[in-house]
Amino acid sequence: MKTDAFLILPEQGSYRGMITRPVFTHERSVSDRVWRYRLDDQGEAQALAIQQEHGLSDALALILAGRDVRSSDLPAYLEPRLRDLMPDPLLLKDMDLAAARLADAVMRRESVAIFGDYDVDGACSSALLAEWLDHFALERAIHIPDRLVEGYGPNKEAITTLAQSGARLLVTVDCGTTSHDTLQEAKRLGMDVVVLDHHQAPVELPLVDALVNPNRQDDLSGLGHLCAAGVVFMTIIAATRVLRERKFFNAHLKEPDLLSSLDLVALATIADVVPLYGLNRAFVRQGLAIARSRARIGLRALADVARLDGPITPFHLGFLIGPRINAGGRIGDAALGARLLLTQDEAEATAIASRLDQLNKERREIEKRMVEEAEAEALAMIGLDEDENRNVIVTSSPSWHPGVVGLVASRLKERFRRPSFAIALDASGLGTGSGRSLTGVDLGRTVRAAVNEGIIIKGGGHAMAAGVTIQSERIDSFREFLEARLHNDVKASRAETALLIDATLTAGGATAELVERIEKAGPFGSSHPEPMMAFSNHRLVDSGIVGQGHVRARFKSGDGSMIGAIAFRSEDTPMGKALLSGRGESFHLAGTLTVDRYGGGERVQLRLVDIARVN
Repeated sequence: MKTDAFLILPEQGSYRGMITRPVFTHERSVSDRVWRYRLDDQGEAQALAIQQEHGLSDALALILAGRDVRSSDLPAYLEPRLRDLMPDPLLLKDMDLAAARLADAVMRRESVAIFGDYDVDGACSSALLAEWLDHFALERAIHIPDRLVEGYGPNKEAITTLAQSGARLLVTVDCGTTSHDTLQEAKRLGMDVVVLDHHQAPVELPLVDALVNPNRQDDLSGLGHLCAAGVVFMTIIAATRVLRERKFFNAHLKEPDLLSSLDLVALATIADVVPLYGLNRAFVRQGLAIARSRARIGLRALADVARLDGPITPFHLGFLIGPRINAGGRIGDAALGARLLLTQDEAEATAIASRLDQLNKERREIEKRMVEEAEAEALAMIGLDEDENRNVIVTSSPSWHPGVVGLVASRLKERFRRPSFAIALDASGLGTGSGRSLTGVDLGRTVRAAVNEGIIIKGGGHAMAAGVTIQSERIDSFREFLEARLHNDVKASRAETALLIDATLTAGGATAELVERIEKAGPFGSSHPEPMMAFSNHRLVDSGIVGQGHVRARFKSGDGSMIGAIAFRSEDTPMGKALLSGRGESFHLAGTLTVDRYGGGERVQLRLVDIARVN
């Protein structure tokens, strides 16, 4: 959808000046997006109440009101605490059964097998449960499947091996909700089975001893926004309580320190991009405090190889730590992430972290090539003018790495603002694909419908992300099915392409003190976006390419103040090209503020999201 206007907010000034009616120009941003002020009249009144009643700064009041925070709720919102937000774990369906079975395993000294997923959430969930079992010195094994050889979820070969090793209890984490046949085989082999998951679930569930999943259709807990690690954390709380009630603990065996594991829950919550509200905010806020202590050897080693300076932030977890752990599951050894998070050996941690860092570099090179090919295919499909009748992008290739298709789908979604799939085909024509969606377009539900229709072999996931297995000859049918099912939802979602602005600043107003005040409204993430700031009429002083296709730039405001900016992965985008060719020109800027501490200094930096030329 083409737009012919974007918003320029008033220059920095009084609170009331910041909420006056926006001024529009007849120019376009380079991304063809409208910029709109986030708050309506009611929101403005809400911001004013927050500022007056709590004495907060203009910018912080605007940001909080823009996230629908009421003045009366402000203290609890700014300091989310688990003691206030943690519900009784037994609200989750089957939690009583899962907790009792885990407690039985502890008291009987049983061997436990953990089967996890190969992403960050799976690694954190596996490590979280293993750490709890280690407190009781139980024999346990972790199996993370090889993405290429075994695929997603439990498989009979691995289950058989775990049963033969002596495991009496199988616990699947971040998977298992749809694994009917495999988990039935586990039961046949003599293992009890507990599933701890969060993926969308069909009506018919596997016949297991307990299946805890807040997204199963008969679960009324209202906790469907949790990632798998959040579900596991609640489960070990419940299991610990069962052991306490059974008077299992004594002077020689204390209860485990569960709060010390919140760094794993925070990492998984951020990396799995689940909504960051309610209990998830408390998980991340308190988990960040644990992570910043650098007590976990594996996370410390990974932060060091990522050259992470300063305190760990959600950005670091999502864009520096998470991708390196994921790299093992994408193109290397899927078990590396869980091993790193659990190790107590400094040398082993350093070696694993270095290996993951190298794998991440290799992954970036593979991704770059695949994205170029996928974008070319998508352009051939929808045309340079982006045919508005094409609502979904489905790309495929026999030369693609199946471990990277999710990242390619994400890039396609960002580039074309449409739900997108990337599918890697093997020599037999069997495709392994991943999809990413737009807000308001439920991809997981649609993929499950495609399974029911016999169009794809298997598939599932979340509203915003899904995985599929499909034969190459069915790809066109799958594309047509998605177009028919998602047409109206995509149209509605793409109509809402406005970039929402929280406040306007100049380079001189973007101070470290302001960033510190903004961070009080965090942590920010999915469904709780980082504050978007607009900068009006700043001249581009210089620009250049850094790292893996990032564009770094410096801008000067009318009063001579300077601010540095970076546009990630933008070298070949309209924004990147405008920055690289526009030295000396004036631009309106939109982005989020951060403090760059690289090299020991401390400089405010603007992470650019969009720009527009000033005519």
